[in-house]
Order: sequence, then structure tokens, then C-alpha cells
Amino acid sequence: MITAGVDVGSVTAKAALYDALAGEVLATAYELTGWTPKSAGEAVLDKALQAAGIAADNVSMVIATGYGRVALPFADATVTEISCHARGGHHCLPSVRTVIDIGGQDSKAISVDETGHPRDFAMNDKCAAGTGRFLQVMSEVLGVQVDELGELALQSQAPSKLSSVCTVFAESEVVGLIADGVPRQDIAAGLCASVAGRVLGLVSQVGIRSDVLITGGVAHNVGVFSALKDAMEAKVMRTEDPQMTGAIGAAIIASERVART
Repeated sequence: MITAGVDVGSVTAKAALYDALAGEVLATAYELTGWTPKSAGEAVLDKALQAAGIAADNVSMVIATGYGRVALPFADATVTEISCHARGGHHCLPSVRTVIDIGGQDSKAISVDETGHPRDFAMNDKCAAGTGRFLQVMSEVLGVQVDELGELALQSQAPSKLSSVCTVFAESEVVGLIADGVPRQDIAAGLCASVAGRVLGLVSQVGIRSDVLITGGVAHNVGVFSALKDAMEAKVMRTEDPQMTGAIGAAIIASERVART
């Protein structure tokens, strides 16, 4: 039995195909979301099917998640990101008890039980602080690519301390630091620490329980990941493909639903 999960986020769309009998992910795929979540969802699922050499008719169920999930008419059902990241995180790391998903427009802290189901969660979806969008804006101010920001931060010996968590005010603060001649690596380290601090505040609402898994696009940022590891009294990890966690979780939930019918 093969099922699919499609996670359409604000920046990227992800798809995963899951073989329940083998208990393994058969294929994954990425696509930029762009302006049309529906087209991105269709394209990324088709890409995953092609990668696995599987016809769409052979997929028993498709579950959609992410902010664009309601825009996918081909999906059999929709499930929240909270449940999908919990299930996907547990599949990737069975010992996980806290999942921290840092995406492009929001961040989430999810307390997970031993079966991979959410116990509690807290979410920041009203402010760009502590998200990928915050880092994107700040990297543009610093004149570097967003995927370079983390490596730049690791070069710092004296990270800047940013007083504002608001993206607009923080941008003005960074401009001021640049004008004062503060090295870019120190500003980058301060920005990564700022995101980590914002996320820690979110996690404190559900409690930090080890093991901790960081998911979402910002998990690729080594500066933020390093800052979170240093700040937490817990084992903090990430998978090789942290953005795919939600899609994998959606595909697993689909397999469980099919098995119950």
C-alpha cells in the first residue's frame, strides 16, 4: 500500500510517498510554492511519483498539509501541520519528544508522546520574528544570501546583541550596526541568536523534553541550529532533510487511515 503526503508551505511545496508494508519512504520531492499553491502541490506530487516510478492510480490516499492544504483539490483529506510534523518527526527519530518546526512564515513547538502524536503545542503565526522570513529580510540587509547567513554567524567571536524581536525594528537596528562598522559575522550571529531566543520562548510554553528535533527550512541554518543546541539542556538534532518532515508525516497518517478502512 502506497500513500502520499503533500505539504505546501509559504516558500516550498514538499511531497513524500510512503510504503506502509515496508515502513519506508519511497521518494520525496520539492517545488517552489510561488503564487499558486494548487499548481505547486500538483507539480511536487507528480515529481515524487516520477522519482519513484509509480502511477498516480497506485496511490491509495493523498493527505495535504501546510498553509496551502485547502487549495489542493486532488487531496483525499487535509491534516494540520502540528499532527504531521509530530508523526513525521517520530518516524525520523522515534526518541523525539519535542519537535520545533521553523518555517518561512511561522514557527511551532510541539510536545510529542511516545507514539508520535502531539500532546501540546504552541505556535507563532502572527509575527515574522523567529521565522525564515525574518532571516531572509536580514540577510538582504547584510548583502548576503540567506543560505550563507548561518556559516557567516559561525565565524563570529563577538555576536551582536539585538534588542528588538520585531522584524521592522530589527531591520533598523541592523542598519545601525552596519553604519557603526560592526563586522557582518557578528551581526549574523546576533540574528541567529535572536531567532533561537524567540523559538525558545515558544518552546517554554510546552516544555522542553528530550530528544528535540528541529524541522523546517530554518533547520538548515547552521547558525540558528548551533544557537539552539547551546541554549537547550536537551539533545537537539535534525535530519538530513528537515523540510520533508511534514510531508512524511502526512503520508504516514494517510497509511494509517487506509488501514482502518
